[in-house]
Amino acid sequence: MSEAVVLGIESTCDETAAAVVRGRELLSNVVASSMNEHARYGGVIPEIASRAHAEAFVPVVSQALSDARMELADVDAIAVSAGPGLAGCLAVGVSGAKALAWAAGKPLYGINHVIGHIAVTQLQFGDFPEGTLALIVSGGHTSLLHVRDVARQVDVVGSTLDDAAGECFDKIARILGFPYPGGPHIDRHAQTGNPKAIRVPQGLTQGRAGAEHPYDFSFSGVKTAVARWVEEQEDAGRPVPIDDVCASLADSVASVLSRKALDACELYGSHSLIVGGGFSANSQLRAKLAQEGAERGVQVRIPEVKLCTDNGAMVAMLGSNLVQAGVRPSPAGFSIDSVMPLSKICM
Repeated sequence: MSEAVVLGIESTCDETAAAVVRGRELLSNVVASSMNEHARYGGVIPEIASRAHAEAFVPVVSQALSDARMELADVDAIAVSAGPGLAGCLAVGVSGAKALAWAAGKPLYGINHVIGHIAVTQLQFGDFPEGTLALIVSGGHTSLLHVRDVARQVDVVGSTLDDAAGECFDKIARILGFPYPGGPHIDRHAQTGNPKAIRVPQGLTQGRAGAEHPYDFSFSGVKTAVARWVEEQEDAGRPVPIDDVCASLADSVASVLSRKALDACELYGSHSLIVGGGFSANSQLRAKLAQEGAERGVQVRIPEVKLCTDNGAMVAMLGSNLVQAGVRPSPAGFSIDSVMPLSKICM
């Protein structure tokens, strides 16, 4: 069987994206972001994002096909993010993908875009070693997954009990006066700060809570502790050392993510760790994982930054895996699932 050509479409939040993949080869990858339209509000506004998707859908898909030097008739299948994500945004992408699939007579896969963050690493690193672990870190998800078969079985090992890592960064960024999205600003300031200047708690790593939740995460307490420390400095009339606050926060979060992920690798006897999601672009996390992975004999696979955030390539790559594995396409009437569980790969 020749390698399948798959068109992937992504619209879970504020990026409208499409890409074409042939087997494990990326032929095109187009992303249109509505981020600037949300910045003034300090976060993504679903109504604005949905309208932006509706406006960008046809141009983005057309550009992806053009860049791949293909027509819609040339693709073998279409994959689209069906969840988790913002309901209105998902509806735009899925409705558009259904129309394309029906018009062209192509099979359609409604996929879990979080699992797409795992699949996209194949474009850079090749197929997964057996028993791979995955750390998903984004604005809405912080989870550890055991990848038995990316097309058929992914098991949840641990997840966040409250705020995700990206949410924690965004909330502290607002307190520090950074514009949305705040993560890149914290990353940049952290690079010149002292990571030990402030004592930042590391949730679910100590005592009874740590023992009961060895592979789960909690960043709500981190957010609260840093916010209170900043407030105390301001109330006392002392200047807030922005770089040191950012460095201490980043070091704490990166340490917890790295330690728990590598502990899970040890539990499952895995020598490879995939890292995906927008927060995996964070330089402190990338450095910490690379260092500790090398010390513990685990190969850490983090994709290039442009493939960390939501994109069509990850959707197309997971679709390619589903086609290759012989998984049936999604039924014609499948619905979006804004809270799709991470153990569900395809609708």
